[in-house]
Amino acid sequence: MSDLLSELRDTIEHQIEAFGPLVFEDSSEAKETSAIREKATRDQGAEAPASAGLFGLEPVEKAPAARASPYERIASLIPPTSPLKGFVTLEELRSYVASTVLVPLDETRINPVFGVGNPNADLMVIGEAPGAEEDKQGEPFVGRAGQLLTKILEAINLKRGDVYIANILKSRPPNNRNPLPGEVAAHIPILYKQIALIKPKILLCVGKTAGTSLLDRKTSLAALRGTFHDFHGLPVLVTYHPAALLRNPHWKRPTWEDVQLLRARYDELGGA
Repeated sequence: MSDLLSELRDTIEHQIEAFGPLVFEDSSEAKETSAIREKATRDQGAEAPASAGLFGLEPVEKAPAARASPYERIASLIPPTSPLKGFVTLEELRSYVASTVLVPLDETRINPVFGVGNPNADLMVIGEAPGAEEDKQGEPFVGRAGQLLTKILEAINLKRGDVYIANILKSRPPNNRNPLPGEVAAHIPILYKQIALIKPKILLCVGKTAGTSLLDRKTSLAALRGTFHDFHGLPVLVTYHPAALLRNPHWKRPTWEDVQLLRARYDELGGA
């Protein structure tokens, strides 16, 4: 019996040496202490580790996960099995467009119309599809509408070479008809990749089809223009297509109002 008591005494002394004197709460105090600890845990929004109460440690909060950039979010729209995922330069992407048939339009075109401009542009201008002159030259906005686009940019103190210009479709639809949904679905991942590589700060869509295709909305141009829209973290402004202005000069005034908004936001974002 004396050996058992001696062993118990040695165990208690060892416990005190390691963790300090033992304190025995009465049942009411224990319940109150437990309730306080449970409430503190709920207030913190997470269950404290079992060791926290034993050693008096505060629970460690996990650092928030880094938020994806707009360009990472836009790149994630590209189908996971697409070869576009592996391209890291515009030239790789251009070669792919030139050598790949995604829809019948790609077989009937004269030239693919990939895009042109500053590969580090802060502003990207997006149209709907190439016309006859663009198809011949392989460059977007080179006809009369392109000349007017250049003048519009100059009116807000931007040169054509300062921006990057591309289309939703890279091949010309016959007779300049509107792009079909299947054609948009096949070609728009190329535009997503262009945006992800160029990393513009702001996007200008010219024409209803460009705006509704990029923003994935079914609405009118009147409902889209005059305000900014969010495209996965990038501001988007939609206005009239220059070709429409050639047919309807009275739309030039609202277009001028739109591009003034564009210039103001461009300056706010630190556009160069």
